[in-house]
Parts: sequence; C-alpha cells; structure tokens
Amino acid sequence: MQEASPQIRREVGQYIIRNIFASSGLSLYVLVDTVFIAVAGGTLGLAALNISLPMFNFFSALGLLFGIGGSTIYSIHKIKQPQKVETLFGQLLIFCFGSGSLLAILLNLFPQQVLTLLGANSQTMEIALGYFRIISLGAPFFMVNYVCVNFIRNDGNPQLTMIATLMATLMVVFLDWLLIFVFQLHMVGAAIATLFSPLTSLTILTWHRKYPARKLQLKFALPELRNLKHAASLGIPSFLTEMSTGVSIFAFNWVLLKLSGNAAVAAYGVIANITLVVLALSNGIALGVQPIASREYGKRDLKNVKAAIKLGLQVALGLSCVLYFSLVFFKTPIVSVFNHDHSAQLAQIATHALPLYFISVFFASQNLVIMLSLVAIEKAKSAFTLSLLRGYFILISAVFIFATLFGLNGVWLSVPFTEACICALGLYFLTNAVNHH
Repeated sequence: MQEASPQIRREVGQYIIRNIFASSGLSLYVLVDTVFIAVAGGTLGLAALNISLPMFNFFSALGLLFGIGGSTIYSIHKIKQPQKVETLFGQLLIFCFGSGSLLAILLNLFPQQVLTLLGANSQTMEIALGYFRIISLGAPFFMVNYVCVNFIRNDGNPQLTMIATLMATLMVVFLDWLLIFVFQLHMVGAAIATLFSPLTSLTILTWHRKYPARKLQLKFALPELRNLKHAASLGIPSFLTEMSTGVSIFAFNWVLLKLSGNAAVAAYGVIANITLVVLALSNGIALGVQPIASREYGKRDLKNVKAAIKLGLQVALGLSCVLYFSLVFFKTPIVSVFNHDHSAQLAQIATHALPLYFISVFFASQNLVIMLSLVAIEKAKSAFTLSLLRGYFILISAVFIFATLFGLNGVWLSVPFTEACICALGLYFLTNAVNHH
C-alpha cells in the first residue's frame, strides 16, 4: 500500500484519537456498571449481568446497522450529490426510534422467557430480571444514539461525538454511585444509570446544529425501503461484528455453566467486560479510518484510500501490543477489582484465562480495521463474509470443539484461533480489493 501523505496521516491520526476516546466511552459505562455490580451483587450479580449482556449487544448492533451503513452512504454522496442523502438521516432516526420502541415493549412482555433462553437459572433469574426489564426500555435511545454518533462523526465533527460519549460515561459513573450506594438500588440502580448514557449523549449531540461546517440536515421523512436496504447492506458487517459479541457471550455462558458453574460464568463476565473496552479502543481506530477512506474513495483518490487504511493497521498493531502486555502484567489487580466477594475460584479462573484469551487482541484489532475499510470502499460482501465467519461459524464451532478437547483452556483459546483465521482471510480480501481498484 502507498505511503501516507503528511496531510492524510495527520487527518487520520486526529480522527483515530478522537474516535478512540468516543468509542471507549460507549463501552466504559458497561464496565463501570460491572465494577459497581461486583461490589453490590457479588459473584451472582456478575453472572446475572453477563447473562443480560447479549441484549445490550443487540441494541448496539441494530444502531450500528443503520448508523454505520447510513453514514457511509452520506460520506460518499455529501459533496458531489448531496440531494441524494438530504433526508436519509431523518428517515433512519424515525425507523430506529419506532422499531426500538416496539422491541422494548416485546422484551418487557416476555422477560423471563428471554432470560431463560440467555442462560439464566434459578440462582440468577431473580437478580437478572429487574436489570433486564429496565435496560430493555433503552432500546430506542441506544439505537438512535448510534445513528446520530456515526452521522455527526462523518459530517466532520468527531470532537463533539467524543465529548458526548465521555460526558455520558461520567453521568453513568455518578448515577451508579448515587443509585447503588446512596439509594441502595443495587442492579436496578445500575440499569437506571445506564439508561442515562444515550440520553446524555443525544442531548449533547444536539449542539451539532451550531457547527460552522455542518452539511448534515435534519429533515424528517417517512423511511423508504430502498434507503433502509442500502444502509443495512453496508452496515450489516458492523451489525454482525457487534452481535457476535452477544452470540459468543451466550455460547460461552452455556459451555462454562456446564464445565464449572456460575463462578466460571462470573469469571467470563469479567473478561467479557474488559473485552468490550479493548474492542472499543480498536474500533475507534477503524472508525477513524472509515470516514477518510470513504471520502477519498468518493473522490476516487485511491492513493489516499490505501494510505489511510495502512496507517490504521499500523496503529492497531501498536495499540494491541500495549493492551496485551498491560493486561497480562496487571491481571491480578484487574481481576481483584471485580472480585469483591474475594472468591478464590473466580480469581483463579479469571487470572489463568486472561493471558490466553487476550492473545486475540493482536488479530481482532486488525480485523476491525479491515472490515470497516472494506465497507468504506463498498466491498460490503467481503466484510459480510468475514463477519459471519468471525462471529458465528468459526467461533461457535471452535468454542464447542476446543472445550471438548481441552476443557476450560480450550474455551479461552477458541477466540485467538478464530481471530487469527479471520485476519489471514481479511488481509487477502483487502489486498485484492485495493489492488483491483
């Protein structure tokens, strides 16, 4: 790939830094919830939280489906054909709020059935139920927030999205403390606090209307099927990537419950929540590359497209080294933060698992950049294939096969194996795509 020009390197670097902060903010409030719940609810609280997490991934995935896809269409057309996308933002907001509200109603009608499907047992059902009911009410707000964040970022204002997500995180930290410890609401308090994350973010994002270089218009129109399909076709790799986290949590919970019981599920809860932050940091790099690559692709400046992608891959590799060695070196104090019950079994399982599981970060960070880069140059089918293999076919097969062959170690190593396979295939797809153009 081409060397980046100083201007492109600087621009991509600025986008990456801002998006790392913004993306990490979107996952930090889940991590904060986990720490507070570990203190308030102990091992069973952690297990119950981890059982509910796939639904949170589902809301995020739906928001990304239309947020990433719609904002990519917007980036490609906003300069040369702005009339094609003038109502796209408004259409997606209406659709996401409406479908999210319907989803919230359905989940509140059948919460026990959904939690049973997700793996709740007699020990965890009651504690998970209150958390799940409240979190499900946030579906429309989480979805709309993801759409707004992606459109405003691609409208040239990543600084505002960074501020919005960080302020949302601070709000959740404060409300977690207030509701869990002052008002003694425990997991219900954590759920209520989490609802304020998208609400705070959306309030701050309204400031974009005063942004001097704003091209994005809020023109409401009835959602058109062709626009929804086009946005979804480009956003589905991101949807599947986010959903794969939920699907893997579900599969891991099921296998771990059979192997070692609730303590293993709680230990995985610690790892899964750290993973959310690690992947968010890597996703920040991918989201920093995507708007620049989309814009340069729209201008048919393929040298700059290649340069932006190359820089993103280099930064992702550097970040992976820092993250892995930090996690391994500080594994004992990291696990102890979540182990308020001082459970020896939880501590032993989690500290042993962490170095094995997080070998995956070296490949996962590359995969996120590769998949969003493929979307940016309208190679969504390749990204879609990678997402399916990564989150479903290879991973789920590996979890069950490796668990049968190697027990708990096999469960943890199934993730690095999956990410390594996808990285090799993804680099092949990406190299072919950019060289073909």
